[in-house]
Order: sequence, then structure tokens, then C-alpha cells
Amino acid sequence: MNKRSAEDSKLQILAAARSVFTEYGYAQASMRTIALQAGISVGGLYLYFKNKEDLYQTFMHDWMDNLKDRTQDALLKLDNPIEAITAFITIGIDFAKTHKEIITLQGRELGFSFGSDFTKSFSRERRNTIAEIIRKGTEKGVFLECNADEAAKVIFNMLRGFVISMVIDEESLFTPEKCVNLVLHGLLRRNSG
Repeated sequence: MNKRSAEDSKLQILAAARSVFTEYGYAQASMRTIALQAGISVGGLYLYFKNKEDLYQTFMHDWMDNLKDRTQDALLKLDNPIEAITAFITIGIDFAKTHKEIITLQGRELGFSFGSDFTKSFSRERRNTIAEIIRKGTEKGVFLECNADEAAKVIFNMLRGFVISMVIDEESLFTPEKCVNLVLHGLLRRNSG
């Protein structure tokens, strides 16, 4: 098997895993069902993944890496901190909406298991990205002086709350524009004189 067909096979398996995990949930999904959906033998599946947990973790890592890559690609093109924070929030919310089935799966089957080492590292990277945008905005005089790390935690956890709300309370969802407006303008009325 050449490297290209191996990569294609792995992508095919991950697509099948997404379909099976979404339809059956983690607990009810089986390696046999995933192999059948991918059009390969069960033994062939085990050449790529040692067990269902390994496959699920790879699937989730790919999903998180996709969000990270989309965010980084957008931020590389932006120097304006307002545009950068807008892009960060909008990409995160839109990505969650687009991949709602994955978030529902994680919440339903794993009890909001946001505590794995990879997930903690991913969350830390996301908060650091927000903090860096805030620092640049402060240095440029666009944002008020603040503790960038603490502000990043607030923004990150607001977005995390959005993601969790997708699973437990869709009525509490908000638009990226409303979120950006609140983050950038706050609730306090500004004195004009």
C-alpha cells in the first residue's frame, strides 16, 4: 500500500467513523459497523486504529485541528485586532453550528468530557490566541488596558457555553454578531463628554 492510498483509506475510515458515531453514539458504535461503512475489513481497520477509543480520539483530534487551522488561517491575514477578535468568535460559533452532531455526540455519550489532555491543550491554545489578540489590541490603543489572560478566559468560556448550549438548550444560542458586539462594546454606557 502506497502512502497516498493509506492516507485516503484513513480519511475514508474517519468519514465512516463520523457517520457511525453520529448515528449510534460512541457506546453503541462498533469497529465492525465502522469498517462496513468504510468499505474495508475489520482487520484492515485495526491496521490504522488499535481500538474504538483510539479511532474516536483521532476523529476528535482531527475535528479540533480543523477548527484550529481555520482560525489560524483567518488570523494570519488580519492585523486589525477588532477584525481578529470578530473572526475568532465568528469562526468558532459557525464551526460549532456546522458540526453540531459532533458536539451533541460528545455531550450525550461522554458527559461533556472536555477534560482529556488533548482537549485541555486545545483549550489552552484557544485562550492564548484570544489573549494575544487582546494584547495586540491594547498595544495599538484599540482595546482598554486589561488583564489579557483573564479577558481571554471570559471570552473562551462564553464560547464554550455556546457550544454546550447547542446540546442542552438551543433557545440560548446567540449569533456571532451579538457575541462580538457584547465583547467589543460591553454593557456599560459610555460618557460622551
